[in-house]
Amino acid sequence: MASRFGLSVALTTPFDPAGRIALPLMTAHARASLDAGCSSVTLFGTTGEGASVGMAERQAVIDAMLAAGIAADQLVAGVLVDAAEDAAEQSRQALRLGARNILLAPPSYFKNVGDEGLFGWFSAVFTALGALARGMLLYNIPSVTTVKLSLELIGRLRAAFPDVVAGVKDSGGDWAYSEALLKAHGDLIILIGDERHLAPAVRIGGQGAISGMANFAARELRAMAENGTDDPRVEGFVLELLKHPVIPAVKAMVARTSGDERWLTVRPPLEPVTVPARQQLGAAYDRLFATKAA
Repeated sequence: MASRFGLSVALTTPFDPAGRIALPLMTAHARASLDAGCSSVTLFGTTGEGASVGMAERQAVIDAMLAAGIAADQLVAGVLVDAAEDAAEQSRQALRLGARNILLAPPSYFKNVGDEGLFGWFSAVFTALGALARGMLLYNIPSVTTVKLSLELIGRLRAAFPDVVAGVKDSGGDWAYSEALLKAHGDLIILIGDERHLAPAVRIGGQGAISGMANFAARELRAMAENGTDDPRVEGFVLELLKHPVIPAVKAMVARTSGDERWLTVRPPLEPVTVPARQQLGAAYDRLFATKAA
């Protein structure tokens, strides 16, 4: 097995008042996340509002990261689209530049699709990529996509594309599924998106995490992702985040911990969290993180 995946920050995306991506702020935050202990930066994921970032913007972000001295093999690119052609194009863009992995979500517009259809879709993406196809992390996030990646589908895809499917990011929040995934496919890179389950998953073979909370608590998350160390503070704060729309709530916490309110801006159709919500999150963070981890 290659070296452990470790902790990747699911980088949130800053926007200026005109709605454009604030590239200098974004690259500075990526560098700060790496300096705080993250081993890589995941761009355009769920936390990064990737479904709202177009192709030209994606290119500009990747170019800015490379120009800022962040190595291509420290970048993971999220792909959150429905058309296989678009998924292949976005993947190709990042892979040609040397990205470490692609975080590939299943299509989500059509509901109640079965494994056969999903196998066909993923196969179309991988086939379109041809020799470029590698490093694919299948993204299980049914709360967003309404698609749960079955263990059987994962097995079929890895058997058909053994040099392409590298792992799975499980953001389902279902510990029984995570355990079964690790038991069935633990030789792949299994990453946990729900920080409440991160430490126990690492102790039974998980390779780390792509984490939204790493945007403002990277040092705490690193011990969980690399060593399987429990941290009740992190687990408790996840519950606080889940009381609010998570993406703008994460941005509110980045704004608070950095002192830069530019982070509060989200791209429509999302809306920023309210001032009372920001106050509640801040109070919970202070209460939980005022004490050291056990």
